[in-house]
Amino acid sequence: MTLSDNSVIETSLDQATLEAQGRVAFPRLSEQQTQQVAKIAKQRRYQDGEPLWQVGDREASFFVILEGAVDIRVPLPGGGTNSIVKHGPGGFSGDIDLLSSKAAVVAGIASGETRVLEVCPVTLKKLVVANPEISDVVLAAFITRRRLLMAQNHGEVTLLGSRYSPQLYALREFLERNSRPFGWIDVEADPEAENMANSFQLRIDELPAVITASGHVCRNPSVAALAEALGLSDLGGDEIFDMAVVGGGPAGLAAAVYGGSEGLNTIVLDAHAPGGQAATSSKIENYLGFPMGISGSELAQNALTQAEKFGVRFATPRRVAQLVEDGPVYCLQLDEGAQIKARTVVAASGVRYRRLPASNAERFEGQGIYFAATFMEAELCANQEIAIVGGGNSAGQAAVFLAKRAKKVHILIRSAGLEHSMSRYLINRIDDLDKVQLHRHTEITGFNGDQRLGSIDIHNNQTDQHEQLPVSHVFVFIGAVANTEWLAGIVDLDRNGFVYTGESNTGGSGQDPGTPGHGSVFETARRGVFAVGDVRCGSTKRVASAVGEGSIVVQFVHQRLAENGPTPPHQ
Repeated sequence: MTLSDNSVIETSLDQATLEAQGRVAFPRLSEQQTQQVAKIAKQRRYQDGEPLWQVGDREASFFVILEGAVDIRVPLPGGGTNSIVKHGPGGFSGDIDLLSSKAAVVAGIASGETRVLEVCPVTLKKLVVANPEISDVVLAAFITRRRLLMAQNHGEVTLLGSRYSPQLYALREFLERNSRPFGWIDVEADPEAENMANSFQLRIDELPAVITASGHVCRNPSVAALAEALGLSDLGGDEIFDMAVVGGGPAGLAAAVYGGSEGLNTIVLDAHAPGGQAATSSKIENYLGFPMGISGSELAQNALTQAEKFGVRFATPRRVAQLVEDGPVYCLQLDEGAQIKARTVVAASGVRYRRLPASNAERFEGQGIYFAATFMEAELCANQEIAIVGGGNSAGQAAVFLAKRAKKVHILIRSAGLEHSMSRYLINRIDDLDKVQLHRHTEITGFNGDQRLGSIDIHNNQTDQHEQLPVSHVFVFIGAVANTEWLAGIVDLDRNGFVYTGESNTGGSGQDPGTPGHGSVFETARRGVFAVGDVRCGSTKRVASAVGEGSIVVQFVHQRLAENGPTPPHQ
């Protein structure tokens, strides 16, 4: 399909969507814009078939094509590549990875005698910050190109395994939420699965397996091992950061964007993926400025790109085990033994959904029980009966989204109705859906099935009636637990684990909280340690308020850094 006179691509998207996104993804720079790039670039010439960069390169440059063309190729399972785009004169290469020095997920090959302008990644970052006119075009293209790549069933790695494997689900979820293009071959349904397994000498007990573009095979890999192989968990050197943000949800991303834009050397550590729980929402419709709504994953990816544009470093999955005061800095000890140091710390580690206290619940997590409702989960439950547990907005958004694919949606709540816990616009929308059935005063008591979930046992706490529902997928959105184990003993927590800040501090850390000069409403009783978003005691559990707190806290970080003075570079 031709998108413009210099670009061609094939994806699983419908033609209308592809054409609309293609105009943004593959623009031409004007002659004036090209001249501006030329002032900071080197001219290069490439012969036909010569690579400009390869899949896996971490320092690939940004190229503007002057003559000839650059063929963009993606790796295929089992070897070889597939051409997806050709950039002609005025076109330019790259996507979001150019802002973060992550491994390139595509290759660029000269098509014919080709002359280009080459800009290294460091200079590109300076360009997009200093030149808004070029930045708007380039960043919009980068973000849209990654969405198009994610819509294809191939990428830098290929997963081979069963759709019913919790381990495969975890790997797929990690790649999806970190926007890493991948292919997936389902051994339950894909006729190519056996040939693929045989060609790489894979036994059934070695699945799921990850096959890289170079042909390297990882058997039964953990998420951490996959992240390490893709370079997503890199902590950098031994530098001391101005600000370490723990948690990449809306509050943490906002702190990162404002910190990076104001010159703070910032790192964000997240145990899963940027976006937090908000990234698992199929559509957020009450966030200011988006009248048509925006998906949580899109909001998270936009914020991530924005932060990386300002030089913020991200490392995932990185779980902080303990925070230790180390002289003039703080040491964040990670659960795998590594550590980083920072002059200030912003706790934005948020909350996690509670698990269901029902028989066999743990057994079916990842193979029938889920804590997110994204497009990946929607694929799994097409034309099947499903259940959603919970009565908040997350549950309502999931019900509306999944009802498009599922045969029937059961919403289970322990209370008498949704009015006290869900926004009215979601309640009205659910009421209009024939596929959705609300079960009041109801909770799950058990999960049944052999290799996969086949049914659930439910109990009405008012009538004492017991029933079995033939559902194969359950989505859980019930209450939340603060992710603050890493802060125990160094800051004050309430009885539910949420962080006391500002005047709410109890003073248990030995300092005088809430006194003039102590800091802000976001600072804990430990000087230089702040808390924002859902993890903070008394916060409003909304995306907009989390973003507000994350953006405001940076000014108080600046104040604390100024008071503490410079830190020697190698403490």
